[in-house]
Amino acid sequence: MSQNTETPERARPEPIQAVPVRHPGRWLAVAVIGVLVAMFVHMLVTNTAFNWSFMVDNMFRPPIMAGLRGTIALTIIAMLLGITLGVVIAIMRLSENPILRGVSWVYTWFFRAVPRLVLAILFGNLGLLWSRIEFGLPFDRQIGALFGVSDFEARLFGFSAMDILTGFVAGALALGLSEAAYMAEIIRAGVQSVDEGQTEAAQALGLTRGQIMRRIVLPQAMRVIIPPTGNETIAMLKDTALVAFVPVSTELFFQLRAVGARTFQLFPMYVAACLWYLALTSVLLVGQYYLERHFSKGVGRSGRAKLTLRGIAAEAGGGANRGGA
Repeated sequence: MSQNTETPERARPEPIQAVPVRHPGRWLAVAVIGVLVAMFVHMLVTNTAFNWSFMVDNMFRPPIMAGLRGTIALTIIAMLLGITLGVVIAIMRLSENPILRGVSWVYTWFFRAVPRLVLAILFGNLGLLWSRIEFGLPFDRQIGALFGVSDFEARLFGFSAMDILTGFVAGALALGLSEAAYMAEIIRAGVQSVDEGQTEAAQALGLTRGQIMRRIVLPQAMRVIIPPTGNETIAMLKDTALVAFVPVSTELFFQLRAVGARTFQLFPMYVAACLWYLALTSVLLVGQYYLERHFSKGVGRSGRAKLTLRGIAAEAGGGANRGGA
């Protein structure tokens, strides 16, 4: 005996009435920010303390442009010295030789501890320690006195300290040597971020330690080194204003402040300094962006997606070739 069981049809659910989430706090924040921006723009336009016509008329004069060139030259020289010396100190820090590790640690300890303004003023007064800087046999007079020769000198050539240690050179040395301590730590962190298997594989191929560092480790470490190096370059650009206390006259802030002091318009010149540093920093940020993108190829989500698409395209191309064959 069979029984017919009828199953009731499920009622079709009504469409969902989606209600967007409201964000009253977000709109309130936008309104507050809009009011603050309007107040700031109104202050820039109406406040006579800015004296925009005077600022624009004086911030492009030849002395200011000479100071701008000096600031750019100081930044480039200090960063080149800092990066070059930083690579050497980082390699010393990673060395198996305890003496090299100790010397590199003392260097980074000292130059990271002393403020750059103090270093700049100290290097500006190094002429008090030596009247002349000479090259030759160390302790030549002491060696001569040891053998009974009173006027023995084994010096090849020398220069007057006042001629060499000018304000510009002293400022560049102070900034560059200080930067080397920070770059050494950045490079050391980048080198240690590379997998040790890379070094072991290179050693198995017979590469020397220098070749491994130059061809294997450093190219991979650049992805980690570039972002903080860009930040250090921007910080160096701003720290060049410290050499105005050495003093260095061929520097942007020094020249802007001199114009303001001479015309009793200090505030407009300080605003002009802000605008110049903003413009220079923006250029450096653009360069940092393209460097990071260059050294980050194949890394991250976008890089992996590109590699995956290339692999799919290669497989598809290979299958088509086999089918045609």
